[in-house]
Amino acid sequence: MPYVPLAVFLVLYLFASLAWNMSQVVGAAYLVTSLTCFVAYAMDKSAARASTWRTPEATLLLLGLIGGWPGAVLAQQWLRHKTSKQSFQWKFQATVALNLAVFAFLAYRFGQPTAA
Repeated sequence: MPYVPLAVFLVLYLFASLAWNMSQVVGAAYLVTSLTCFVAYAMDKSAARASTWRTPEATLLLLGLIGGWPGAVLAQQWLRHKTSKQSFQWKFQATVALNLAVFAFLAYRFGQPTAA
């Protein structure tokens, strides 16, 4: 189940790309923010193990909200980080839903329909 939002996003992104001729810059931005978010989770996991300064949860949530959530989903699953903390997961899922909704709205609102 944790990968369902990724599948939904992939379908939505492909549809927006094909139907509305969405710029590839959008995909590149999601890729860069996802990689950044994945690294932030990895660094936080390492810090947790070493009992050193941790990345604030608000920072992880903000990185996800601005488009890094696909990387966060992968980091959570692959690194087993932040998966059992329910208070964080609730907030994280809310940021994923908000990002998907904003993405869909902006893609529809500013998309250029492709010629038939």
